[in-house]
Amino acid sequence: MTSNNFLIESLRSVQFQVPDLARAEAFYTEVWGLSVAERDDDRLWLRGTGDDPYLLGLRAGGVAAIRDMTFRAASAEALERLAARIREAGLAMVTPLGLITNESAGGTGFAFADPRGRTIRIVHGDHRPDAAPLQRDRPERLAHVNINSTDVNADVAFFEEQLGFRLTDRSKMMGFVRTNSDHHSVVIAQAPVDTLNHVAFLLPSWEGVMVASGRLVDNGFPIAWGVGRHGPGDNVFAYFVDPFGFVVEHTAEVLQVDDDYRVGGPQDWTWAPGRTDQWGIAPPKSDACKAAQLAIPFTLAI
Repeated sequence: MTSNNFLIESLRSVQFQVPDLARAEAFYTEVWGLSVAERDDDRLWLRGTGDDPYLLGLRAGGVAAIRDMTFRAASAEALERLAARIREAGLAMVTPLGLITNESAGGTGFAFADPRGRTIRIVHGDHRPDAAPLQRDRPERLAHVNINSTDVNADVAFFEEQLGFRLTDRSKMMGFVRTNSDHHSVVIAQAPVDTLNHVAFLLPSWEGVMVASGRLVDNGFPIAWGVGRHGPGDNVFAYFVDPFGFVVEHTAEVLQVDDDYRVGGPQDWTWAPGRTDQWGIAPPKSDACKAAQLAIPFTLAI
C-alpha cells in the first residue's frame, strides 16, 4: 500500500558557498554534468535534466560551506501547515512565509534554522521547466542529502514530527528518512560535529554512474569511495571530493518503498569483515573523503 499524504513532496536543491565561483562553475558543469540555469554577479544556479529549476545553487563567499537545503511542499496548504509547525516548535524563522523574489524559480516559501542551526527552506509553486532528454551520465535530480549529527535520534524525531518524514531504516551510525517513495531523501549520520556529510545526485542507471565516474577520473578527480552498492536504499554509488572539499555522490537505482516496507535496524545492516558495501568490491573510503565528510559547516543563509 502506498501513502501519498506527505507534507513534503521532494528534496529539490541545495546551495553551496564557494570561494571561487568560476572554478566551481567549471567543475559542476564540465566535469560533474550540470548545466547553467541562471546567473548573476555572485550567484549561479545549475540544473539537471529533470524538471527542477535547479539542483545546485552556488554563491561566492569566503569559505566553503553549505547555505541551505530546499524541499518542495506537497501543496500550498501543506506549506502553511509546515510553517505553523515550525513556529509552534519555537524555531527561528530565517525568512517568513511569502513570495520568493530573489531568484527566478519563484514560488512561495519560507526558511528556518533547525535545532542544530542548519538552514532549511520549504517552497511551493516554484517554476518547473520542461525536462530535458535523459542522458546516461548526467544527473536528473537530487537523490538525497546526508547530514552529520551529534544526536541522530533527536534529528530523526525532528524530521518526523515537524516535517512529516518517515523513518525507513536505522543502521548503527545512520538514520534514513523518506518523504516519498524513494527509500530516503535525508540521511542523518552520527558524528562529533553537525556538518554536511555529502550530497547525492541521481543518474538514470548504474551504467551512468560508471560513465560519469570515468569522466571524473579523466579530469583528475579520483573515486573517493566506490563504485559499490549500499545496504539501506540498495543504491549504486561513487563518491568524490570536489575542488573545495564538498563530498558529492553519483548514485542510481534507489530502492522504491511503500508503507508495507519493514523498517530495518542495525542488526539488518552488517557486512563481512573487510566489506564496505553489498557487492564487496568497493575499496575502503579514502582518508581524504573521511576528513571532507566532517569538514563542511552549515552557514546561515539570508
